Amino acid sequence: MKNHTIDALNWRYATKVYDPAKKLSTDQENLILESLRLSASSFGLQPWKFIVVRDVAKREELKKAAWNQNQVTDASLFVVLATPKNIDATLVSTFIDSVAEIQSVDRTKLAGYEGMINGSITAKGEAGAREWAARQAYIAMGTALLAAAENAIDATPMEGFDPAQFDAILGLGTIGFESRAALAFGFRSDTDTHAHDAKVRFSKEKVFLEI
Repeated sequence: MKNHTIDALNWRYATKVYDPAKKLSTDQENLILESLRLSASSFGLQPWKFIVVRDVAKREELKKAAWNQNQVTDASLFVVLATPKNIDATLVSTFIDSVAEIQSVDRTKLAGYEGMINGSITAKGEAGAREWAARQAYIAMGTALLAAAENAIDATPMEGFDPAQFDAILGLGTIGFESRAALAFGFRSDTDTHAHDAKVRFSKEKVFLEI
């Protein structure tokens, strides 16, 4: 039995060379962005912002801060995943407000849930909460990578950049956020020889432990 998802995952790779002449359609771009928005997160809290960088000059600056990786400028779509520096009761309250509104629930009935979330975050400490938020951003990254692969859109997950420079270029400090990772999307160039490399993954016996 063939499986479309497995085929797509075997097809995808971290694209090294994009064809800058090939652009995502509006529908393809919306699909990627919506997959990020709909991603799972712990408690459903969504402690993130996805910065869609369209400004050509900004992308050139970001490229320099990413050790001149061409994906930053040549990909059709470039998104920086950022998380709040301060994970506090205000963020939780905003989320609970949304739950009450969207699900038509009396907000007072969500007080216990709100308290539980606040207690969990407080117990992590400031540094721990920021790291926890970063892990949520990586869940969103994985969701977008799968969505791209299933729709024959090339993608590159990126950590190879100077976060402080990214934050300064994008003005993230002014809104209390910090960059964690980035995603490039588009279509591979015919010159990208890595597209033909055999996929290297450990065998099932090495990665699964059944207890």
